[in-house]
Amino acid sequence: MTTTSELTFTSIEDIPKIASSLRNTFASQKTKPIAWRLVQLRKLYWGLKDNEKAIAEACKSDLNKGEFETYLTETGWCMNDVIFVANSLEKWAKDEPAPDIDLMNKAFSPKIRKDPLGCVLIIGTYNFPIQLTIGPIIGAIAGGNTVCLKPSESAPAAARVVEHIICTSLDPSAFTVVQGAIPETTALLEEKWDKIFYTGSGNVAKIIAKKAAETLTPITLELGGKNPAIVTKNADPRLAARRLLWGKTVNAGQVCVSQNYIIIDEGILPLFLNELKGAISEFFPDGFKASKDYGRIVNARQFQRLKKMLDSTSGRILLGGTMDESTLFMEPTVVQVTSPEDSLLVDESFGPLIPILPVKDLDTAIRCANDVSGTPLGLYAFGSKAETSRILNETRSGGATIGDGFYHAAIPTLQFGGVGESGQGSYRGRASFECFVHRRSVATTPSWAEGLLAVRSVKPKAQSVMSIGTNSS
Repeated sequence: MTTTSELTFTSIEDIPKIASSLRNTFASQKTKPIAWRLVQLRKLYWGLKDNEKAIAEACKSDLNKGEFETYLTETGWCMNDVIFVANSLEKWAKDEPAPDIDLMNKAFSPKIRKDPLGCVLIIGTYNFPIQLTIGPIIGAIAGGNTVCLKPSESAPAAARVVEHIICTSLDPSAFTVVQGAIPETTALLEEKWDKIFYTGSGNVAKIIAKKAAETLTPITLELGGKNPAIVTKNADPRLAARRLLWGKTVNAGQVCVSQNYIIIDEGILPLFLNELKGAISEFFPDGFKASKDYGRIVNARQFQRLKKMLDSTSGRILLGGTMDESTLFMEPTVVQVTSPEDSLLVDESFGPLIPILPVKDLDTAIRCANDVSGTPLGLYAFGSKAETSRILNETRSGGATIGDGFYHAAIPTLQFGGVGESGQGSYRGRASFECFVHRRSVATTPSWAEGLLAVRSVKPKAQSVMSIGTNSS
C-alpha cells in the first residue's frame, strides 16, 4: 500500500450508522465464540506482518523513526502481543471458581464468567501510532467485543496504514476505523458505547470522561504525567546518565513515561553531567541531527509548544539547545533549573527537554517530586536500596522503575496504567483481556436445595413469636 496519499476523514453523517452496525453485530452473538476471536487475532498478526514495510515508512514519515525503533516499539511489539494473547486466550476466558466461598454456599457453584463488554470505542494517539492504537484492540478482540477505532490525525501516514490493516484483515462487520479530528471525535462521543479506551492528554481525557459520564460508560484513560527521576548521592552517575539519556532520546522524548525532569543530589551533579556528555558522544557519535535513529517532533504545533517552554525557563542551558523548525528537529537539551515552579517542570514537556533540579538531600527531592505532581505516570529512582525503597514508600505513580528509565513500561506482559491525574485503568498482557470483559458473578441454585431454602420464605407464626417474648420475660 502507499503511505503518501491524503488522509480522508470519515463523513460525520456516517458515524451513527457505523456505531449502529457495530451494535447489531455484537447483538448477533457473532463475536463471542473463542474460535472466532482467535481467527481475528491471527488475521491481525498477518496484517501487521504483511505491512511491516508500510508501517516503517509511515513512522518515518510522521516521526522520523528509524527502522529498528519502529520494529522494536511498534510492529514487533504488537505482533508479539498478538501471539501471547492468542496463546493464552482459552485459559483466560474460562469460568473461574469464585474465591472466598464458605462451605454452605459451595453447593450453589458460584463462579465468575468473563463476558464481553459489547461495542467499544478506542481512540489512539500519535507518538506510538501503531502500538498505542493496535495494542488496545488486541485486548478488545480477545474479550469478544466489536470495535470502532479512531487513530490520531496527527500521525496521518500511520493512521492510513492502521485503517488498511484493520479493513483488509479483520471482519468488517465487527471492526471499523473512523478517521478525523475534533469534529469526528465529538460525533463519536455522541454515540452510546459500552467502553471507551483513550490514550492522550489529560485535557482531552476530561472532555471524554465528562461525556462518558452522561451515559455511565466505563472508561480507561492512558494519559501522560510529569514524571520525576530522582538521583541520590549514592547513585552510580554513569548508569543514571546513560539510562536517563536513553529514556529521553527514544522517539525524540515523545514518550508519556519518559522522565519529565531529574531531581539530583547537588553533590553528584558534576559527575552526572560529565557522564551525560560521554553518553551522548557514545550513543550519537555523529551528532543528533545526522543520526538515522533520532526522531523529529511530530508537527509544528508541538514544536512551538516545546520551544515556548524552553524560551520561558529561568534555567541555564548546559547541553544542547540546537533546533530547526523547518525539519522539526530539536536536540536533547539539558537545562539546570532552580525551582520546581520553572516552566520546564510545571507542564509535561513530551519532548527532548531534560531539566535538572539540584537539591541538598533526599528529603527535599521527595518533597519536590510530590509537589510537582502527586500522581505521575512513572517514577525513576537511582540510589542505594534503602534510598530507592524510601522513594517508593513516600511517593505515588502509575508505575516505577528502579535504576533505569521506564523499563517497567517496556515489559509487554506487565500490567500498565496510570493513577490519579495520569489515568485510570490498565492494560497489556492479561490486563488487556480483563480491560475489555465484565467479570460476571453467577450462582446456580439446585432443585434439591429447596428444603434447605425453606427457612428463608417461611415466617414464624405471630402467636409463637409473642409466646417467645412472654417466656423470655
